[in-house]
Amino acid sequence: VDIREAAKRWAHVWERGWHEHDAAAIAALYADGAVWRQHPFRASEPGYLDRVFAEEESAQRQFGRPIVDGDRAAVPWTAQTKLKDGRSEDLAGASLLRFTADGLVVEEHDYWNER
Repeated sequence: VDIREAAKRWAHVWERGWHEHDAAAIAALYADGAVWRQHPFRASEPGYLDRVFAEEESAQRQFGRPIVDGDRAAVPWTAQTKLKDGRSEDLAGASLLRFTADGLVVEEHDYWNER
C-alpha cells in the first residue's frame, strides 16, 4: 500500500467522519491493538470518539495535505466545534501517524491546542 494514499484516505475519512460523528468509519482506519494518544499529556482513552461525539452538536473541520516519510505521516488539521451545552471550540493540531504495510494506522499521537 502506498503510505501517501493511506494518509490521504485517513484524512478524508476523518474529515467526513468527524462532521458526521461516524466513529465506526474512523475506527475502521486503525489496526487491531493500535496505540492512539489523543493529546500529548493525556492517557489513551477507550471510547474517546463516542464520548466526544456525544458532547458535540456539530463540527466544521479541515485536514491539510499529509507529509509522508516511510511508514509515517504528519497531517495538520483545524476544527470549529459547537457543543451541546452551547459552548464552541476552535482547535488546531496535527496527527502523527504510523501505518502498517496494509495501510492501517498502528500508532497515532495527536498534538493540538484550543483557542
